[in-house]
Amino acid sequence: MREAVVEAARFLARRCGERITLRDVADHVGYSPYHLARSFERQLGQPPGQFLGAHRFQLAKRLLLTTDERVIDVCDAVGFTSIGTFTARFTAAVGRSPVEFRRLPDVLADFPPRPVIVPGRARGGGMVTGSVRLSPAALALLGEAAAIYVGLFPRRSARGYPVSGSLLGESGDYLLTDVPPGAYWVLATALPARDGTEAQLLPARSVAGAAREPVRVSPGSPLHHRDVELDIAPDWSAPVLIALPPLASAGRPR
Repeated sequence: MREAVVEAARFLARRCGERITLRDVADHVGYSPYHLARSFERQLGQPPGQFLGAHRFQLAKRLLLTTDERVIDVCDAVGFTSIGTFTARFTAAVGRSPVEFRRLPDVLADFPPRPVIVPGRARGGGMVTGSVRLSPAALALLGEAAAIYVGLFPRRSARGYPVSGSLLGESGDYLLTDVPPGAYWVLATALPARDGTEAQLLPARSVAGAAREPVRVSPGSPLHHRDVELDIAPDWSAPVLIALPPLASAGRPR
């Protein structure tokens, strides 16, 4: 079944600009829509529709930064029929509206990312610590200058703003603070720090990873430790949608 799920993911990634249905994907891999949807979410951590949406938004990000197309034309190009739905879902996934995202290269040129800890909203709440390491393949791709971002998210996908996040310094160790009670995933990604702002907003290859187990923060267990190893993600995998560099910029919203 793993091979069928990966083929379904490849199919969705290749055709993300088209209006396709779960039935189309299920027919392609020879399984029922119900069986495929359950197996897909179990193995890849998100349902097929959300996975398709992630690739559509990644394509939208590319069009916004590399073309002068109007937002309504970008909306149509990535398979949406409603500009309102597209804008709302893009903003929820990326953390910025399409118009704001298009302006980010100028914002980051004036306020480049710097190592920072962005705390959660529960003052005196839980803390999560750990180390983030790059695989040999990721090191070869990024070299010594890798900007490593780590954050806590309610699900195993980096969508919207993290509960708490950080752009790491040289050590690779992280500390996330003021975390409210709840269950979270530690997710991390590495971007090419020496490349321009557009390359950091749209890296050519995704280097990402997640802690093996979620974190469950409660008043009785305020401190947790999770290590993460980052590797080059397959080209069909769900992209990291959240616009990370502005979270470590002095120009970010307060």
